[in-house]
Amino acid sequence: MKKYWHVINIGVQNTLVYRANFLVRAVFGLIPLMATIYLWRAIFASNPDQAEVAGYTLSAMTSYYLLVTVVDALTAVAEDDWQIAADIRDGQISQFLVKPIDYLTYRLCLFGAGRLIYTAVALVPVALFIFVQREYFVLPPDALTFGVFLSSLVLTALLQFFISYTMALLAFWVLEVSTFIFILFAFEYLAGGHLFPLDILPPMLAQALNYTPFPYQLYFPVSIYLGRISGPALWQGLAVQFGWVVLTYGLARWVWARGIRRYSAVGG
Repeated sequence: MKKYWHVINIGVQNTLVYRANFLVRAVFGLIPLMATIYLWRAIFASNPDQAEVAGYTLSAMTSYYLLVTVVDALTAVAEDDWQIAADIRDGQISQFLVKPIDYLTYRLCLFGAGRLIYTAVALVPVALFIFVQREYFVLPPDALTFGVFLSSLVLTALLQFFISYTMALLAFWVLEVSTFIFILFAFEYLAGGHLFPLDILPPMLAQALNYTPFPYQLYFPVSIYLGRISGPALWQGLAVQFGWVVLTYGLARWVWARGIRRYSAVGG
């Protein structure tokens, strides 16, 4: 494990070089968030007699989008998939085949280091924005809910990483994986709860999405925090999320084993 702690240390140092970029990205990422919040305020203001929309009050809806920003900062895969594909395309993974280093663990360490630095840099502007919106920000119902939310957050990060890692491994078969990555991102954005809470959809459609990994990449942990998922449904959802993490981990290992068979590097 010592070598992987060294990888994390190197990853932190390399990521710190881009701290200004992360700060700018975090600040400008608040602009669409602010637009979305004001849009929902206008929707609620247009019908004063309606205190809720699909079971969401204005405070709950505002908190939902604020939490989406927080969860996305903590768990989203930034450039890891592109870097993995570039390593394969450029033959850089050859060095890992002759060393006692597991490539998946190596990339997972770099992913964790990157999220750590990005979260630290983005913490100030996001915290200030949440403070400004504190009137509409709700707290979790109890300590147990918050603890389960943190556990789901870890599973969300792993699920995000394993899916992106697997997609990047398609570089073993195709020269350019950008099309597949953009298609996956579109599904994640729509079916993961970035644009809107999934439970405002028709019940049959929302139920069907629960059998896919996408809601567990964002919507599920946010719903836990807001207390919209509780009781048996909470533990069942957590088990399903854990199952998707195990499944995508196994898929990542399988795709790597298949891809490395056809990998060849020329040169010295």
